[in-house]
Amino acid sequence: MNRTVACIGAGVIGGGWAAYFLARGFDVVAWDPAPDAEARLRRIVEAARPALNELGLPDDRWGVLTVAGSLEEAVRDAEFVQESAPEDLDLKRRLLADLIAATGEGVTVASSTSGFPMTDMATLAEDPARLVVGHPFNPPYLIPLLEVVGGEATDPAVVASAARFYRGIGKSVIEMDREVPGFVANRLQEALWREALHMVANGEATVEQIDASITEGPGLRWPVHGPCRTFHLAGGEGGMAHMLDHFGPSLLAPWTRLDAPELTPDLRDAMVAGTATERTFDDLVAERDRAVIAIRRAVDGARSGPANRAVSGSGPRS
Repeated sequence: MNRTVACIGAGVIGGGWAAYFLARGFDVVAWDPAPDAEARLRRIVEAARPALNELGLPDDRWGVLTVAGSLEEAVRDAEFVQESAPEDLDLKRRLLADLIAATGEGVTVASSTSGFPMTDMATLAEDPARLVVGHPFNPPYLIPLLEVVGGEATDPAVVASAARFYRGIGKSVIEMDREVPGFVANRLQEALWREALHMVANGEATVEQIDASITEGPGLRWPVHGPCRTFHLAGGEGGMAHMLDHFGPSLLAPWTRLDAPELTPDLRDAMVAGTATERTFDDLVAERDRAVIAIRRAVDGARSGPANRAVSGSGPRS
């Protein structure tokens, strides 16, 4: 008998989670109050299926998807709950309180929030000890990274248990020691994003130039070593110590502006125009998924050697 996960919220993130849990053999019961939620969810799941099949998770291993008519019905038999509602703090507070009230003592309720600390979201819950952040990256069915952190009232054992659960289904988990708004990866993404907006707003670079500067430059190194180890290698045999001693003074140079620029109509229009394309959304998603799979396989092969060059869908390594 398959285990059951409840997915609350059936948008891009919730739908991606549903596809991932299904591919890992879980039965998924989903709920979303939107009138078109079921049709949208099933489209997202089917769009994710080819990528998950490609990663070694064939259809005959998938669980069963059910769309419930109410929140209570969705979580009735759930052993784990993944909440992926819109990023609205008041909504999250009410929803997480309702989920705690509707689930049993041993059921962990995880939020996919991209920035809110659990301490801020758990204020209305009667039993906040069972609440934890499980922050994925889009698309959740394809990007391995997951950031797990509890709030002030979360039981540390729940955080550890959630991290084990996610690792057991193939996620690469950062189990954070403390709450930080935006967590780890989003804070780093946001710094890059804000600088990109400044450069466009000031006419210093186009959207196309900014994207190419990453995809054809440092982005090629980051899947292997990340920014810190990349700079370590930039120091040559002296490593990070030499790099900091040599390039440390440049930290005082006016190379970045971390405060966000005003999102004026002109800046908004420039960003929209710069990313406009005649290609369909589905075509772009399919291209992204093929590329991520190829990169994951290439990096896995480089790390593991010729004996193990495929990304496997059968264990935590994927």
